[in-house]
Amino acid sequence: MKKFRLLTPGPTSIPERVLAKFAEPVVHHRTTIFEETFKELQELLQWLFQTKQPVLTLTVTGTGAMDAAVSNIFSPHDEVVVINAGKFGERWTKIAKVYGLKVHEIVLERGKALDPAVLEKTLKDNPASKAVLFQASETSTGVLMPVKAITEICSKNKVLSVCDGITAVGIFDLPMDAWNIDVLITGSQKALMLPPGLAFIALSEKAWKATEHSKCPKFYLNLQGEKKAQEKQQTSWTPAISLIQGGVVSLGMLKHEGLSSLFSHHEKLASATRNAARALGLELFSESPSPVLTTVRVPSSFTVDQGKKIQKIMQEKYGVIIMGGQDELQGKILRLSHFGYCDLFDVATGVSALELALHELGYPVEFGKGVGAVLKQFS
Repeated sequence: MKKFRLLTPGPTSIPERVLAKFAEPVVHHRTTIFEETFKELQELLQWLFQTKQPVLTLTVTGTGAMDAAVSNIFSPHDEVVVINAGKFGERWTKIAKVYGLKVHEIVLERGKALDPAVLEKTLKDNPASKAVLFQASETSTGVLMPVKAITEICSKNKVLSVCDGITAVGIFDLPMDAWNIDVLITGSQKALMLPPGLAFIALSEKAWKATEHSKCPKFYLNLQGEKKAQEKQQTSWTPAISLIQGGVVSLGMLKHEGLSSLFSHHEKLASATRNAARALGLELFSESPSPVLTTVRVPSSFTVDQGKKIQKIMQEKYGVIIMGGQDELQGKILRLSHFGYCDLFDVATGVSALELALHELGYPVEFGKGVGAVLKQFS
């Protein structure tokens, strides 16, 4: 019987004690039982986001929270700057245009992070801009963004900073209040070690002020309404009750570990994976690697079809699921994630499967060289 291991950018593996929680009876969401659980979740989310602001729970995926950020803060014809470093930066642009916003897009070469000076110039050239929309970690390319520099520029120019932290919150330091992040978002299926189905969003006082003037249409994702309901430990609509119950368990596990320990753990896994890739003669794709995942170039001797086969062989023969590139990067890069419910031996297993797949496709592999680099990181 084949055992599958998820080393993907989401969903990620779920701890056994969280799975066990899902087996418990579902409570009704209009009861004090639910309210007590929800209050506990709210407090844990504030700890995770490092904020005093309320963190709203939405029964949507992360993209739903991105949609809510745009529709609740802006009005048609508002101008915004979008930092487009990959597939998810493109998503900000698409959402903004759906709501009739004017987008000034900073398109970056794939694999490269933002030069803060470029953002400074873009805001100077477009003084009517009301916000900067960006990713903390562009998961499609494995790029870590200079979040603190971005938020400092936003504050200086008196524009809102809207940060997609979907694959960032709980993985590396992203203190919402200390860094003046105006909107911060994450999703349940990432570092929170839950199935897909919940998204979480927090707004600064300035961002909440902006919601009072928003004229974009909104119904299900009305954040003002959600805030009023969630102040009473309720939700406007029927929530994903089981995910909320499991979230108290998973977030409790994270808090027991502690933020600094979590961040250090992910840095070690990232370092181990990158060392393994180099030991196998593979080139890192990102010039500013994120601790979320390691993105490597497919060997230059491989065709695009061979590049796609690496992922297929790892999944079908060895039960290790990773992701490849998207759009123009299909068959050209591999993305090995190492966050959430992931440890040294998950990384070592993933590298083992990678060695076997590369060998099968004719790449010169000295078995154990990549795995050895992983183990040395923890010796």
